[in-house]
Amino acid sequence: LLPNGHFEQGPDKSELNGTRVLGRYSIPHWEISGFVEYIGSGQKQDDMILPVPEGERAVRLGNDATIRQQLTVTRHTYYSITFGAARTCAQAEKLNVSVTPEFSVLPIQTVYTSSGWDSYSWAFKAKHTTVWLSIHNPGHEEDPACGPLIDAIAIKTLVAPHHVKNNMLRNGDFEDGPYIFPDAPWGVMVPPVSEGLYSPLPGWMVMSDTKVVKYVDAAHHAVPHGAGAVELVAGRECALVQEVSTVPGRPYRLSFSVGDAGDGCDGHLAVDAYAARATLNVPYESHGEGGHRRAELEFVADANLTRMVFQSANHHLKPDATLCGPIVDDVSLVDCGRA
Repeated sequence: LLPNGHFEQGPDKSELNGTRVLGRYSIPHWEISGFVEYIGSGQKQDDMILPVPEGERAVRLGNDATIRQQLTVTRHTYYSITFGAARTCAQAEKLNVSVTPEFSVLPIQTVYTSSGWDSYSWAFKAKHTTVWLSIHNPGHEEDPACGPLIDAIAIKTLVAPHHVKNNMLRNGDFEDGPYIFPDAPWGVMVPPVSEGLYSPLPGWMVMSDTKVVKYVDAAHHAVPHGAGAVELVAGRECALVQEVSTVPGRPYRLSFSVGDAGDGCDGHLAVDAYAARATLNVPYESHGEGGHRRAELEFVADANLTRMVFQSANHHLKPDATLCGPIVDDVSLVDCGRA
């Protein structure tokens, strides 16, 4: 957790105008700019109650508002940031998360939990020993207070993507991923991450315009193998991808587990897997109580780089009307020799 990452230490009353924070340094350990509000749990806006997931306090980023904190890090090391975000009254809410010179605009308009609070992740590689982490709301609404709530900001060192024996994929078992708060049973959203950017899921890209995949842990979910897995919560609107060096004309075997996270996502789940020109649909009948099956996709490479792609075949909803889907775990790729 970052210093005052839960925002439980707040401004003096003299530095507040209602809920609006007046001074740039009024919130301990943070620097702010723009329209920033200090929100208490259960506070109301019009007829809407503003929930706070961690402790009693959060901040709201209004029009063009920014919060930032200086971090001491190790050069050339990978880090992931986890933070809680909740939509309020704006529709197409986005957040610009940055550590200079890198930034990403994360879509947060889709709500994935029944509480309204989702944990999001973002990653960077440290270029200097001291960096500024900034979270900025680029939106401009008629009501300047219409902006996302932010709470519970943490940082975690990531292992650089690397190969293990008998697996051409990096982080195929999803053991390395963003920080999950011990009291956050809903996992962490990994937003779209394209080539060239650093992923909170080392080795993997998330491809979508506005949707995410969910990183889940064994402490709160039924994970087929090890400590972590990925739940495909956005149907065909999002894909989990890893690109691998291959030899054209050579056969390969992609093996993986498909199941449910034990989070009430029941029904006819299925994962579509793609590699080169081969495709495989893996159905899984879920009772929402955990379980998995193994699947294999054999293909012949037709290029020097081949993408391994996983998608949920359909959209699914849990009984509380939140999005869910099948989980993928324990993914491996082996070279089957020359054809």
